Amino acid sequence: MAISKLTRTNTLLFFFFFFFFLFCTELPTPSLAQENQSDQPYVGVNVGTDVSNLLPPSQLVSFLQLQKITHIRIYDANPDILKALSRTKIRVIISVPNNQLLAIGSSNTTAASWIDRNVVSFYPDTLITAISVGDEVLTTVPSSAPLILPAIQSLYSALVASNLHQHIKISTPHAASIILDPFPPSQAFFNQSFSSVIVPLLQFLSRTGSPLMMNLYPYYVFMQNKGVVPIDNALFKPLTPSKEMVDPNTLLHYTNVLDAMVDAAYFSMKNLNITDVVVLVTETGWPSKGDSKEPYATKDNADTYNSNLISHILGHGGTPLHPETTSSVYIYELFNEDLRSPPVSEANWGLFYGNTTPAYLLHVSGIGTFMANDTTNQTYCIAMDGFDTKTLQAALDWACGPGRANCSEIQPGESCYQPNNVKSHASYAFDSYFQKEGKAPGTCDFKGVAMITTTDPSHGSCIFPGSKKVSNKTKDVVNSTQSSSAGEKLLRCRTFSFLKISAFSNILHIFLAAYFPIFLLVLL
Repeated sequence: MAISKLTRTNTLLFFFFFFFFLFCTELPTPSLAQENQSDQPYVGVNVGTDVSNLLPPSQLVSFLQLQKITHIRIYDANPDILKALSRTKIRVIISVPNNQLLAIGSSNTTAASWIDRNVVSFYPDTLITAISVGDEVLTTVPSSAPLILPAIQSLYSALVASNLHQHIKISTPHAASIILDPFPPSQAFFNQSFSSVIVPLLQFLSRTGSPLMMNLYPYYVFMQNKGVVPIDNALFKPLTPSKEMVDPNTLLHYTNVLDAMVDAAYFSMKNLNITDVVVLVTETGWPSKGDSKEPYATKDNADTYNSNLISHILGHGGTPLHPETTSSVYIYELFNEDLRSPPVSEANWGLFYGNTTPAYLLHVSGIGTFMANDTTNQTYCIAMDGFDTKTLQAALDWACGPGRANCSEIQPGESCYQPNNVKSHASYAFDSYFQKEGKAPGTCDFKGVAMITTTDPSHGSCIFPGSKKVSNKTKDVVNSTQSSSAGEKLLRCRTFSFLKISAFSNILHIFLAAYFPIFLLVLL
């Protein structure tokens, strides 16, 4: 049957425009913010500012990048920090301080101004992921409790007006104490005196896909229940089945306190018919130093807790109730806040001192490059407490003499001479011998006066022999142009997917370029 001239003309026009759009238009590419979104669990850090000689924002960001920290939370919306974070891959939770709740909660205009000033001005160049409104308001300033939800709703409305509500979540961090009877988790429930706030808040979180922010500290659970909660359970240490905590109602086995606390939050929400809100742990950690009333605030325990925490989260550990869901966490905190008031532990939650030297060295090898100061299996030999000077001196003399340890750094005027006492000098000599002998079994004994530790005994300009090796290793890691981080793996996967699409597109273009003219001739 013959094709009419008009039909041929219309057909030609159709194919002309079809191939014009095929060849000359590009597929939409995701924005920077969308490209960096990930549902994978992560470990972030809180950045407090009660620090002497706090790093300037640009140096702070460089330090975060050096340590391969990709998520942080700050306790305000510091514009200098937000500006310094611009065009980095570091994601940040910003905060509304408690003293701003009244103004924002009582005025939509003030809330809109806050969003415009602290969010719109920086996003998406600065990857703001969430806003935490207040901090532990229900338990620390209960008089401000009625302001939380109005403030959150006003800020959310301002985000909607800026079309950012799908990218930036809003919630408020709570203390663990808002949950009563937390163990066994199946019996946990929210303090009913907070119901007027908790119920509508959870409904808001459910409706907007925002997380329930919780500050969870197994350290305090252990300190308040030392006769009930074993230290190993609080520190994520491996347990025999007989030492696991069992919920008698669900028969779920808990190997660590944090998982039990997270599940207590899930059960508490379930009691209020909320089952689709995810828990985000906005604070957790362990202090590395305390006073006489806090003997478990030690560097070894802080190292153990945070190292095991990182392994648990990045290993997608989940919880017994929700093994399919691993809560992301923010470690409290990046720096020791030395300006904090007593007790001593308040100033010693940091992974680093304010001058960026490690407070202790984490053991996080095998799970990517989250922290550049990764020192798995790094051990030192030091003098034990409780031995008299004469006994330590004899061991010191042997190490520096027949033991052939390098004791040059503890000579007068050298970097490890101070503090000038036998115990300090013996620790250096012991570690020198221990490292020289390849940390072989029995080389850290010295007739029972020495012990092995995972805490770096270096101080000031005095770098212990074992730590010198770590410094070299760390430098190699930092300067490497390769990385096995989850984010980069994800980027490579996405790039590969895009290349596959591009390859298909190229083949299609070649095919059409070859056969399209023939098709036209036949059609005409």
